[in-house]
Amino acid sequence: MCSINGFTWKNQKLILKMNEVTKHRGPDGTGVFFDENVSLGHNRLSIIDVSNAGDQPMISPDGNMVIIFNGEIYNFKELKMSLMDYDFKSNTDTEVILAGFLKEGVNFFNKLNGIFSFAIWNKKENELILARDSHGIKPLYYSVKDEQMIFSSEIKAILEHEVERKLDIDAFNIYMRVLYTPAPYTLFKDIYKMMPGEILRYKNGKIQSRYIKSESVKSRGSLENVIDTAVERQLVSDKPVGIYLSGGIDSSIILDSVSRVRDRIDTFSVGFELGENEESEKFNKDFYTARETAKIYKTNHHELFISSADAQETLKKVLWHMDEPVANPTSIAMYKLAEFSKKYVDVVLGGDGGDELFGGYERYRLSLLSDTYQKIIPNFIRKKLDSISKFKKINTPAGVDRYALFHFQKDDVVSKIIKDKYTNGKAIEFFRELFIPAQKNFTQQFIDVDRKTWLVDESLIRSDKMSMAHGLEARVPFLDNAVVDFASKISTSKKITLKGTKIILKNSFKNRLPKYLFNKPKIGWFSPSAKWMRHPDFFIFMKEVLNEKYYKETADLFNWKEVGKMLEKHIKNEEYNRTMLWTILSFQLWAKMYKVEL
Repeated sequence: MCSINGFTWKNQKLILKMNEVTKHRGPDGTGVFFDENVSLGHNRLSIIDVSNAGDQPMISPDGNMVIIFNGEIYNFKELKMSLMDYDFKSNTDTEVILAGFLKEGVNFFNKLNGIFSFAIWNKKENELILARDSHGIKPLYYSVKDEQMIFSSEIKAILEHEVERKLDIDAFNIYMRVLYTPAPYTLFKDIYKMMPGEILRYKNGKIQSRYIKSESVKSRGSLENVIDTAVERQLVSDKPVGIYLSGGIDSSIILDSVSRVRDRIDTFSVGFELGENEESEKFNKDFYTARETAKIYKTNHHELFISSADAQETLKKVLWHMDEPVANPTSIAMYKLAEFSKKYVDVVLGGDGGDELFGGYERYRLSLLSDTYQKIIPNFIRKKLDSISKFKKINTPAGVDRYALFHFQKDDVVSKIIKDKYTNGKAIEFFRELFIPAQKNFTQQFIDVDRKTWLVDESLIRSDKMSMAHGLEARVPFLDNAVVDFASKISTSKKITLKGTKIILKNSFKNRLPKYLFNKPKIGWFSPSAKWMRHPDFFIFMKEVLNEKYYKETADLFNWKEVGKMLEKHIKNEEYNRTMLWTILSFQLWAKMYKVEL
């Protein structure tokens, strides 16, 4: 893992500034490359071949190609075997990409199984090529103006240039409804996220785009075998590797798989300081489950607790590293856990992606329930039952309206908070374009859209930014090409039924994992942020930030009287307004920190 930075002209001072502001991603070394038409920068987190031979930017033997790479390629040793006519100088996956590109061009990228974003400069053709992994695990941002391109692993490096810090109102409207900003948007106007699997070719001031079509990784046997093989493949490292153990099935599966090939295992969990009471039990259920699982597997288990004071102290750091807000308070716990874990390991494996691949969220089961209800109950009866809230919800038609029911903040709430002149329908328009009306299986469409949007730009981006804030590499075995390919061939009916979720995954591992993991309801990882808000010090902090005087550029965006009422009612326990309050709080802190203008 590393940071990559660059732009399409020569300026040593600027590329060094970009490297400096992203050095947390690569604390083990830094390097730059220039010619008259490009400046490239790299900060290295050395995981594979930690010698100087792996330093970047890396130049081809003929001096024509230069690569800067962020990520890991898990099948690089196999790919290297077909490239032995290349004069390798290192044992890195970076050099394998370079050699493969020289031999096969961008088609070689289809063969990569890993987590990555990288840039290749072709000096002879005066062409810059950017690529991002097909599952969207590693981020890459870019901006184009006056026929010049700037790119980086993080937005803050692009802002080292004299680019406008204008708020993108379309992106803002999406953020206020789904609490994150999906690619290609960012909250900065004219700064974009590359899409998962996207390849950008920049030449003569123009961009051409195409997509990686990942080749299937051949895996024989059962789902167990596919996952075990993927986990073992992702253990490749010259540095210590640990596991984030949440207490759920996905991370426990990863632990079980690792335990079959490793004896000594470090596991890490985070809990919340709430005293000895019912609230502590509620928010720390999975934490205590993880503790029991660690005992069974005899891991070297490390635990961390965080308090409301930790949350207040950490929030600004989280938003700085995120580049743009994702209104999920668990980012605080992820930031602190990564900081803690880095003391012991340089790489962690996590369970991200399991729910999206195998249908683990309750919203998928409820969507299936809606389909069944609408199929078997006549329309005239359903119309009569619509007066009852829960029946009206399951009578929502398949498509973006049902998706919005589960993911969007309610329009009546948002419209009270944002002034009319800044409100538009971009959110519903954006997500409507992702659904195919003719496709019969809406629940699978629901899962697919979550994988393209929510997983990438809400979940994986938090994992990347919070781990890399501390130079810790986070890997996601469930998003190994082989597992993704296997899951795509499993029918939705084997993943989700009216009785439960993630059916095939649970059945595959029911004889390997502790029984108690299957007897508890899915809780989901969430923080006691509503409680934090009611702490006196945190309340004072929120009153200062949720105020038109906090930052002049956002003073005109919101109806501050309504925001104030919302806060007061939440503090008095008259209403539960945590979600919207946290969304505005995060936005306000971020906007002032990044000097965003309307």
